[in-house]
Parts: sequence; structure tokens; C-alpha cells
Amino acid sequence: MRKKIVIVDYGIGNLQSVAQVFAHLNNPVSISSNNKEIMSADALVLPGVGAFGHAMNNLKELNLDKSILEFVQTGKSLMGICLGFQLLFSESEEFGNHKGLDIIKGKVLKFTNNNGLDLGIKIPQVGWNKIYKPVISVDNWNKSPLREIQNMDYMYFVHSYYVEPEITNEILTLTQYGGKEYCSSILKDNIFAVQFHPEKSAWQGIRIYKNWIETI
Repeated sequence: MRKKIVIVDYGIGNLQSVAQVFAHLNNPVSISSNNKEIMSADALVLPGVGAFGHAMNNLKELNLDKSILEFVQTGKSLMGICLGFQLLFSESEEFGNHKGLDIIKGKVLKFTNNNGLDLGIKIPQVGWNKIYKPVISVDNWNKSPLREIQNMDYMYFVHSYYVEPEITNEILTLTQYGGKEYCSSILKDNIFAVQFHPEKSAWQGIRIYKNWIETI
């Protein structure tokens, strides 16, 4: 049975590439900024690329910030991707300080070393990198859309900032870049969100979308 999935359209990013994956999996989706359509969905996808502050302004102007919060409170599934992952957090330091949706407690920070200086690595991180389980964690891997994905598998990343959740039990995977270990995906109740792009991550990414549909 096909699920009614809506990709949130707030004027940020290439939404069609995500929609094409769902079409490939025989579950076509809607791309919409209509609040009624969003609330009637079985599940939401919040993707995005670009600047955090601009994205939040767009969400607020379209009243989508409230719709997303209300949707999450229904207990229905939400998937965040890349910038959409970061927007779920409390705040970001990208180009100033900006409040996020505050669905997940934590901050979005720039890749820096302990002295606050650039790590001397290429920013943004663009390309393949490994995801892996935290050493000490709640083992949610096999209960998540990552089931059938191997620990230390590669996913495709494009980002300059990373998230730092306050509650470590919500961290599903970690990744290292330039010596910095950071959270690359989370699982919190009905929310699954990733820093990487599953739609650009070969068959493993397609499998993640398929598994997520099955959890709806």
C-alpha cells in the first residue's frame, strides 16, 4: 500500500532529486507548501541545501514552521535530510545566531578546532565518508531505516556545519571529518534525520528510503 508522503517545499534545494527516489520505489510523493496537504500526509520529508537563517525565514513566512511542529506532535513519521536535518535543532551559528525548529535539543556548529580556528580542511565537506555506531549508545540501528546498512558504510555528504545534540541517546551514527567526530544521523521517536544525502549514496541510500517507507 502506497503511503501519502509530502516533501516540504520552502524554496530551498533540489526537491526533485528526492522525489525521484520515491518514484523509483513505486511510492510517488507530493512536493508542497500547503499546510492542509502537509497535515494530511502519512509522513513528511524535510530536505534542503543552503543557509540555515534563510531557510528558517522561508519556513516562517510560509507558516511551515508551525505545521512541521504540529505534524511531529501527531506521532507521524518525519525524515530530515542535510539542511532539513539541521533545521530540526534548537539553534545555529551559521552567519550569526539563528533559532531553529527546536524539535531536537542541540546546536549547529561550524567545523573548527579547539582554538576556534579553521581545521585546515576543505570546507564544505563534499564527497563520500563513513557512518558508524557510537561506542556507547542505545542500539537503535536495527530498528531504524539503517537496517541492512553496514557499520562503516560510506554515504555522500555536502555540508560546512555539523550538529551537536544535547541528548546523546538520540545519536544514531557518527562520522569523522578533519579529526572532528560529529553526529551524522539521529533517531528520536518518530523522527529520523541524516546529515548526508541518501539520494546520492548509491544503493545504500535507496535502501534507506525503502526502509523508511516501511516504518510509516
